[in-house]
Amino acid sequence: MIQGLKNTNLALMFFLELGVLVSLGYWGFSTGAGTLAKIGLGLGAPVLAAVIWGLFGAPRGRWHLYGIFRLILKAIFFGSAAVALFAVGQHILGVAFALIFVFNAVLSYVWEQDPQPASV
Repeated sequence: MIQGLKNTNLALMFFLELGVLVSLGYWGFSTGAGTLAKIGLGLGAPVLAAVIWGLFGAPRGRWHLYGIFRLILKAIFFGSAAVALFAVGQHILGVAFALIFVFNAVLSYVWEQDPQPASV
């Protein structure tokens, strides 16, 4: 039973990561002044976020962060989605995204699902 809940929490984390990319894309396409800016922001913001997360946040990232630096990265990465949704007028979605992320992060911490450095 508990293992099923843990797996569900990991799946939720994956969908939250995808939600960040979608939210940033939605923000970019909604915010840009002019077609070229909309395309640049709509595609560029999610790509930049994915690259940063892939290098520093993903479990197999080249420079995977731990401890307080990982916490800061997660707050910025997932917080950017909530801020982006809020900025385009999707206040309820922005708050819901933030609350779901906090719930997921607390469970990940309690269940020790966040990657930790290998013991020496």
